[in-house]
Amino acid sequence: MSGVQRLRWLAVSIFAISSLLNYLDRSLLPAVAPSLMGEFHLSNYEYGKVIFVFSIVYAVAAPLAGWFIDRIGLNGGISIAVLVWSAASVATGVTHSFGGLIASRALLGVAEAAGVPAYGKANAMYLAPRELALGTAVNQVGISLGLAAAPLIVAALASHYGWRFAFIACGALGLVWVPMWLLTSKRIPAAATKNTALHLSMRDLLRDRRLWGLVLGTVFIMSLYTLWTNWTTVYFVTEWHLSQEDANRRFAWIPPILATVGGFAGGWMAFHWIRGGMDVMAARMRVCWICAIVACLATAAVPLAPTMLLGNVAISLSAFWAICASTNLYAMPIDMFGAGRAAFGVSMLTFAYGLMQAFFSLGIGKIVDHVGFPTVCLTMAALPIVGVAILRFTIRPAGGAAK
Repeated sequence: MSGVQRLRWLAVSIFAISSLLNYLDRSLLPAVAPSLMGEFHLSNYEYGKVIFVFSIVYAVAAPLAGWFIDRIGLNGGISIAVLVWSAASVATGVTHSFGGLIASRALLGVAEAAGVPAYGKANAMYLAPRELALGTAVNQVGISLGLAAAPLIVAALASHYGWRFAFIACGALGLVWVPMWLLTSKRIPAAATKNTALHLSMRDLLRDRRLWGLVLGTVFIMSLYTLWTNWTTVYFVTEWHLSQEDANRRFAWIPPILATVGGFAGGWMAFHWIRGGMDVMAARMRVCWICAIVACLATAAVPLAPTMLLGNVAISLSAFWAICASTNLYAMPIDMFGAGRAAFGVSMLTFAYGLMQAFFSLGIGKIVDHVGFPTVCLTMAALPIVGVAILRFTIRPAGGAAK
């Protein structure tokens, strides 16, 4: 690897810290869910409504955020987004009404909708096509560290300073990242790319059936991800009767760490097969099929686990294979539509994810209130297989794809 390549990977890694902050700020809420539900007198279904509001706003804002970033540029777009979502996190920590909680989570959803599309554009600008899934895996490191850090931070701070302090302290970190990234982008130029797709109009993009196959496939493929990012702490409190602190300290941080490893596994598998001569899209589809099948088995095993430890092992494996697939799923819009439409293409997957999470959260909450988590796990286990099947029938591997 040349010195220039190493610098570009460094830039991508620094950009991934924005994803760490993004998912840290949003994941504090699930980590404090039992305390928050007690203070605001919420049922699991009503907690699901809070996630619904964030997710529906996140979904609606995502395509606009992607268009905005493609339009004004990566640096301006992500700087505005990080500053706004940091303010929204602080606002969550100071609100004392349910209406204020809803408003602050809605603002967080608007701003954080730009995070994944912005990383998609950075990925396209700095890396070669065969490196995209590995680049997505680097981003997953940031996401998973944010997911893992949230319960640990809450476990460390909430008992001494209250759950609100965690939102205020973590929200302030965005003020550090923005100047760090702006300095990095000046020192490390993006790579020139042949696959910018500047000729592709928005109208043509929106009429492309491959885009809508990705959107629909994302709804099913990412369903297990939304389950474990929002409900792991609640699972251990509800099913195993742990305290919030014990659930966060002992278990809730582990699945995100395993998910990070899964992201690199998915990126490495695709990179290996592409470098060996396989078509880019065929390699990504092969990874997705493997992941969907194994994730189905792991998720179905969660309610069968006889101990908390084995339950967390099954959850961690479910998260591992879900993210193994997602690193390739989120690289596909860049493969298809290039750097010029990277932010918008990825934003449509973000839109699908947010919309799915909004409605699934209501359903999960209602099922947990009435019959518990086993039904949730068994109902959702096979959904990633459905998603990959949708990709199979809407996306055909194209010969001569960039390697």
